[in-house]
Amino acid sequence: MGLEFVDLFDRWAESYDQTVAGVDEEYKEVFEGYGQILNEVAKRSSGHILEFGVGTGNLSSLLLAKTDDFTGIEPSEKMRLIATKKLNHTILPGDFLHFPSLDKQVETIVSTYAFHHLTDEEKREAANLYSELLNTGHKVVFADTMFINDDAKNEIIIDAKKKDHLNLAEDLQTEYYTTIPMLTDIFEESNFDVSFQAMNTFVWILEATKR
Repeated sequence: MGLEFVDLFDRWAESYDQTVAGVDEEYKEVFEGYGQILNEVAKRSSGHILEFGVGTGNLSSLLLAKTDDFTGIEPSEKMRLIATKKLNHTILPGDFLHFPSLDKQVETIVSTYAFHHLTDEEKREAANLYSELLNTGHKVVFADTMFINDDAKNEIIIDAKKKDHLNLAEDLQTEYYTTIPMLTDIFEESNFDVSFQAMNTFVWILEATKR
């Protein structure tokens, strides 16, 4: 799942922090309010926190500031090395669907800017897995690019092309960005109550609470 993107993550590792800081004009809107987005995800997290797609460890640093009860998972070796050095905390290899066995009950599963690397079917598989992993009242909190509907997604792609943001337009067409109705169905079918909060033009926070 999403492992077709690992080479991209490896290449992006050294410049990722500059990208999220808004240096790249094409992706500036995608990462608008980046710090606020991370803080909001961290604020909604408690207990033993499991993070998927740690990247260079920006969200992880906020989580580790509030708890030592944290497990981080990242498929890219280069990203893991950067995060481990930054955090002074071991980050484990794995992805949204395949990761080491955990010896403690997880209470919050978090991720930022990563869930779109799964197809909708893989997202469904992940939601089912998390439903089995979490107890009632525990949460999934994901921040990612998603769209109100397919028309809204197409309008964003057209706008990106008009602005000559061709790399962004290609990403939106080739990666597995999905819609809020699709994510609602996926998580409700897996026994979650789900809500969404818009954080910028692209990014929403999905909060799914296990029934």
